[in-house]
This record gives sequence, C-alpha cells and structure tokens, in this order.
Amino acid sequence: MIKLEKLSKVFETPGGGSVIAADQVSMEVPEGEICVLLGPSGCGKTTTLKMINGLIPKTSGSIWVAGRDTDTVDPVELRRSIGYVIQQIGLFPNMTIEDNICVVPDLLGWDRKKARRRAGELLELVNLDPAIFLKRYPKELSGGQQQRVGVIRALAADPPVLLMDEPFGAIDPINRGVIQDEFLKMQKELRKTIAFVSHDIDEAIKMGDRIAIFKDGHLVQYDSPDDLLARPRNDFIASFLGSDRTLKRLSLLKVSDVMLGDQVRVTAQDDVARARDMMQEAGHRNIVMVGPRGRARGFLHLNDIRDVTGRVEEHFQALPTTVNVDDDLRTAVSRMFRHDTTWLACVDDDGFFKGFVTQRAISHALGATYRDAAQPAEAFAEAL
Repeated sequence: MIKLEKLSKVFETPGGGSVIAADQVSMEVPEGEICVLLGPSGCGKTTTLKMINGLIPKTSGSIWVAGRDTDTVDPVELRRSIGYVIQQIGLFPNMTIEDNICVVPDLLGWDRKKARRRAGELLELVNLDPAIFLKRYPKELSGGQQQRVGVIRALAADPPVLLMDEPFGAIDPINRGVIQDEFLKMQKELRKTIAFVSHDIDEAIKMGDRIAIFKDGHLVQYDSPDDLLARPRNDFIASFLGSDRTLKRLSLLKVSDVMLGDQVRVTAQDDVARARDMMQEAGHRNIVMVGPRGRARGFLHLNDIRDVTGRVEEHFQALPTTVNVDDDLRTAVSRMFRHDTTWLACVDDDGFFKGFVTQRAISHALGATYRDAAQPAEAFAEAL
C-alpha cells in the first residue's frame, strides 16, 4: 500500500552546503499493517513520513501510495486521500467537534447528512458519546479527548492510508495507554495502512506490525517487532533497543501462546486421592479446582495432600490470582512476581478455566528466536 524506492531528501543550507535528511530509503508497508518509524532525533523518520504526502518535496526516488506513483497525482488530491495526525492535534478552535471531523468530507463534497453521521460513528469508536461531544468546541475537551478527535478526523473520509507523526507523544502515560488500546481496537476493525512516527520504543513494539529504525538518514533495519528484538542487525540497533530487549518481547506474546492445556482439573466433590493421582500421572505439582460450570475456584498443591483423605473441597486453597488468556506475558510475569508464584491459572473473560502458564514456559518462549523453535507445551508440564 505504501512503497518507497531509493527515496532521498537533501536540504540546502544557507552557507551553500547541504544536509542529507533521508538517504536512499527503500521499504514497503503492506495493506492493513502499521509501520512505526523509529530512531533518534534528526534521523530522518519524520522527513520520510512527510515526503509520503508531499508536505516535504522529495529530492529523488519514488513514492507509491495505493498503487499510484505520487508524482502523477495532484498534491492537494493526494493529501485529501491520506489521513494525517500530528502531535499538536491541530483542531480548529472556532469549529465544533462535528465540523472538525467533517473538514475533509466537506472538502470532498460529501452529502452533509452522510458526513455528520460518519462523525457520530467515529466518536463512538473512541468511546466519546456523540450526544455529548458533537456540538462541543475543542477548548471544552481534555487533551486526551482532543487527541482522539484528531485521530478520527483523519479517518473521516475513509482514507486507505494514514500518516501519524508522534500522535500520542504529548499525552500523559495513563491516557496514552488508553488511547493506544482504543486505536488498536479500531485498527483491528478498519485495517488501515499506517505509517507512524514515534520516539518511544515501547510504543513502537506495542503498536507496530513492522518497525523501521533510522540513523543519520539511513534505514538501518526494517522488521517485525519480534524479529527486531530477537535479531538486532548491529550494535547501534541493539543499543537503541536497550539491554532489556529480551524482556520487551514479553509484551509481544499472549498468555495463550505459551499456555498449557486445561485437561488436568478437579471439582470440589472429587476425592483427594483422585486429584493426587492426576497430578502424579501428569507430573504436576498443582491442580486447579473448578466450579460446576468450569470456572477456576481454587487449587491443591501435591505436598499438601500426600497423606490426607476426603474431598477436594475440604483441602483446596484460594488462587492467589489468575491471568486472562488474552493478556500479554508481561502482565503474567508481573503477577507471578507480585504473588510469589511460578505458575498462574489462565481464565477467559468470564472466569472459565482454560489452562496454566508457568515461568519455565515463558522462559522457553523468550529463549526461542522464532516460534518454530518452541517445543510442545507438554515439555513444560513438570513446572507445575
């Protein structure tokens, strides 16, 4: 959807010299993916982004957007066909939120009712009630709310391509996380092709399907977040990503990716001897007790029931915590450390027991460069 071929930009300096801001940049962003442009200040990432929609004219090379060479497209038409979001938001203070969102649809000659209906639908996508916010002015919104409007304004005319220049950089960490999550949910539904400039490595890992790291105008490495963290191309990339880059991979994997199956479980009415036999047969040291419908209710530890009799309900302990199957491994590890445990019961949104996740399984996943190096989940069972 976005294709750059040997794209370069040279700025002339007042003294008659020149500065190369982008040097022979070649990359492709597939349809429906988010590419994050990352790198230190002055590396060329923002210059590259702005050349895509012609805000900065290129010196040489080719830019293709949605199959069209941008040299063959009128610059105004090009910019109206590409959504653009900036850190400063740029809402017009004298216009209502509704009119701000409808700026491009109005320029394109959309039917007024259709454009206003679109504004209401987009507000709902970012959890802003249209009945409350459509007729407000930007000054009546918080910074985070204004940023959400800035994002959806870029989506109002349903462009296939969206450019974002540090769109969440000025927002406090709590609201930034919320808006990032809402944006990713929206992207899952809309599947836009997005080039996204950021200076935040954690944001890039969270948001990007691919990450392009720049240095001194050169594109140094362009990979998926997992490949980038697992295989930095050189010392600069490794240093830029940080010495904890292996731990950063925790946020890329979900609990369900390393979870053990839920076959070994007991109910409150089961005999303790049965629970003990099941653990010994499976090589587990713990077993989860579920309720009548399968929700996680507690657990037994093998050492606590070696010489006891009776029913499971007479001897179970409360689970210190659980983790959702859709949580990332960073959340799982955090909960393990907080509750001083080496394993967690995994549940779905309704609390139904789905399996286990263990420290050993997580360590193995991080140690495997790629998923095809992972062993079957049964290899981790002894950690229970």
